[in-house]
This record gives sequence, structure tokens and C-alpha cells, in this order.
Amino acid sequence: HQQMSPRAAFFASVERVPMREAVGRVSAELLCPYPPGIPAIAPGEVVTLEVVAHLQQVLAQGGRVNGAGDDSLQTIEVVVVDEVKIR
Repeated sequence: HQQMSPRAAFFASVERVPMREAVGRVSAELLCPYPPGIPAIAPGEVVTLEVVAHLQQVLAQGGRVNGAGDDSLQTIEVVVVDEVKIR
């Protein structure tokens, strides 16, 4: 779900954390797995276990994830906790 606006997340302070630690945090990246080419998470949305599992499955099956700062998806950029405000 959307925790803050994409614009607010884009301009917020961010940090790179291991993917497993990102669950429950607010994404600062737009991650679009291909196939199918539909964004799985956008800036401002809360990272869920389901999203992480889906992205890792896409990679394991030979797909790719556009928009990731770390192509291996070992890490992800999230908004610094102090910056998160309810939209």
C-alpha cells in the first residue's frame, strides 16, 4: 500500500538495505520485473514479503528487474525511517 507519495519518496533521504530487511519499509525505487513488465513496487509503497518473493522468483527464472539500483536484488533503496510521513 502507498505510505507516502511517489514524489515525497523520490526526494526523501534514502538508504540501501538488504532486501530481507526492507520488508515493512517504504521503497525509494520503482521495480519493474520483466516479464511481465508491470511495476511490482513504486516509490512510496511499503515493501511486502510477497513483493520480495515475486521479484526473487522472476530473477531465478531468468527474468530481470528494471529500475533496481542493485541488479542482483540483494539490496534495495528505502526511505530513511525518520523521513516517512503518512501521506
